[in-house]
Amino acid sequence: MADEQAEFNLKLVLVSFKQCLNEKEEVLMDPYITGWKGLVRFLNKLGTIFSFISKDVMTKIQIMERFRSSDQKENYSSLQGMVQYEMDNKLVDFQKRSDHADSGCRTILRLHRALHWLQMFLEGLRTSQEDCKTSVLCTDSYNSTLASYHPWIIRKAVTMAFCTLPSRSAFLETMNVGTPEEAVEMLNEAMPFICQVYQVTQKLFEEHTLLDLP
Repeated sequence: MADEQAEFNLKLVLVSFKQCLNEKEEVLMDPYITGWKGLVRFLNKLGTIFSFISKDVMTKIQIMERFRSSDQKENYSSLQGMVQYEMDNKLVDFQKRSDHADSGCRTILRLHRALHWLQMFLEGLRTSQEDCKTSVLCTDSYNSTLASYHPWIIRKAVTMAFCTLPSRSAFLETMNVGTPEEAVEMLNEAMPFICQVYQVTQKLFEEHTLLDLP
């Protein structure tokens, strides 16, 4: 609990996502989990309107941490190794969720979708004008990513909650790296690594037809 409540700092997320990919472009699980913990701290810092995502993400992170501390931990040291192991051993449910509801592939897919939303939102913050409304950035990012996986009642509640988001400058200050200008500079450095991790994961899941797991 103390770990997830620790102070958010965008630099720590940057370091984790930089460490995610090795020379073979394998996504390493431990820095991936660490990077996500940092993003959860960011979401929690923004207030309760993001708890519907952060709580679900923390549940998924805990599932992956259990895999990393299990007897099969070596098979979960990278996303590529995890996919190969679970596919070879028929541990992935393609038609239903009853047998392997918490498979690593299904769990990472949910994190992958959430990462797409955060990637687009942070990219919007990075490139937008100073007077741009964060509520619009957040809603547009949500509608083009996570919204299609949520029922109408959640979509409605979430988009209404986004209207209460602070200004772009206030948002950038939550990055905890200095002024809004310094936060944008840090995003300039961080976003390529986050995007690369997303793209490598997307390609891996596409190749194994894992993007629509129930």
